[in-house]
Formats: sequence, C-alpha cells, structure tokens
Amino acid sequence: MTSDVNERIGHVRALGESICNALCQEVFKSGLPVNRIDPSLQRAQFKLSRDVYDGSYALIGTWSDPRGHKQGEILFHSDGTFFAEYDVISEHPTKPQWFIEAVTAWGNDQQLKSELRLLPSVS
Repeated sequence: MTSDVNERIGHVRALGESICNALCQEVFKSGLPVNRIDPSLQRAQFKLSRDVYDGSYALIGTWSDPRGHKQGEILFHSDGTFFAEYDVISEHPTKPQWFIEAVTAWGNDQQLKSELRLLPSVS
C-alpha cells in the first residue's frame, strides 16, 4: 500500500503544493503572518481510503501538531477534485467582529478556490 500512496502523492504533488500555497496566501490576506500556518505536503501523513459507493480510492493527508492533535486535512478524490482545510483558530486581525476558525480550499487542477471559515466573535 505504501508504494500506491507514494505513487498517488507523485501524481498530485504540483497541485498539492498549489493548494498549500493558496491556504497560506488566504491567511496572509487576512492580515495574519504567512507563517501562521504550515500546511506543507511534507508534513502531512498520507493514506488511501476506499469509497464504499464506487470503490475508488481517495488520497487523504492529515496535518498534526507536535502533540499529535489534528490541524487539518487535504483530500484528493479519484475524479481529480480536492478539498483541504487547516485550522487557524485566531481572532481576525482587522475585523474584530469575526474569529477565524479555519482556511479551506477546493476545486480541481483547472480551478482552485479558497476562503477563510469565519465565526462571529463573542467578545
């Protein structure tokens, strides 16, 4: 299974690096430092997960902090689409009425979209 995982990572490496960059840039646009999060492909632990409906395999990467707590996930579906999210957990630096829970990205190799997931601040 490890060789299958490594092969799939090789196929999505360029897209994955673009996704990681988009996550960082979205956080940076909010006013937080670009190094506030670290969603690099090298830090992710990857596995294949079988879809019970169609039998295809998705590649799932999980990011964890030094204590082993999950920080985020990147999911590459067999049809070429993806979804990624990474915890930010911070007050919004320029909009005090908002709290940044996470940053997300989704799309395919032709279109990549990203945004912050905001919650109303309870100050």
